Amino acid sequence: MIVKEEFLSKLRRYFSLNLYEVKIWTALLSRGVSTAGELSDIANVPRSRSYDVLESLEKKGFVVMKLGKPIKYLAVPPKEVLERVKKNVHEEAKEQITRLEDLKKTDIVEELNTLHTQGVELVEPADLSGSLKGRHNLYNHLELTIRNAEESVSIMTTSQGLIRKIEGLKPTFEKLKKRGVKIRIAAPLTKETSEAVKDISGVAEVRNIDAKARFVIVDGKEIIFMIMDDNTVHPTYDVGIWVNTPFFSSALENLFNIAWKTMKPAAEVLKK
Repeated sequence: MIVKEEFLSKLRRYFSLNLYEVKIWTALLSRGVSTAGELSDIANVPRSRSYDVLESLEKKGFVVMKLGKPIKYLAVPPKEVLERVKKNVHEEAKEQITRLEDLKKTDIVEELNTLHTQGVELVEPADLSGSLKGRHNLYNHLELTIRNAEESVSIMTTSQGLIRKIEGLKPTFEKLKKRGVKIRIAAPLTKETSEAVKDISGVAEVRNIDAKARFVIVDGKEIIFMIMDDNTVHPTYDVGIWVNTPFFSSALENLFNIAWKTMKPAAEVLKK
């Protein structure tokens, strides 16, 4: 039996199996019914490990052990395996969420916060910075930073960046609005962005700017700025820099305020 390494890697990733498990499983799928010894030879897995591997696959719902001697194993149809894995993942996720919610009721989180607060006091200002690689990581940190805003969030972005931020961060923006945080977004406004602007109306003030820049300022203290053009870079290779620097942040926000006064409101630009 010849199975490409790339295919085995995909199975490991999607079904959370180790290498021996995917080899034995695919070998059994190719036979339907087989003994541990036969599968060991076909899959090129040490015979001493094949029984453990099959026992693991049986517990996970991938195979069924037939009664009788010699012991043989029957492959469960892949569609059924997929449903079983989905069910297990869902149940495990619910259990994990419950454990994390229960954690809030203990003093562990408070102790962790105390450790972090005391630790931050000892950190040099230059250490309160970091590089964020990949758009997924960028937006995770962006949401964290924005979520803690107390007074203002100022954003300058591209047309596509505006659409992405409203799609991904709207619930966070709405919570900030209820807390009285002022949210301003500057971006090149086009017909493509009109629906996104309408979706965020009443939550954030949006104005038009022709300049190409990507940064976020929170409370005049923290900055996240993206160093790549999102029109030319793949999301995986997008890069951002986060800096906690009140001195530079307040200076950049002052420049943003000056530019903001010259920008046309979204309603005025998009009605044309």
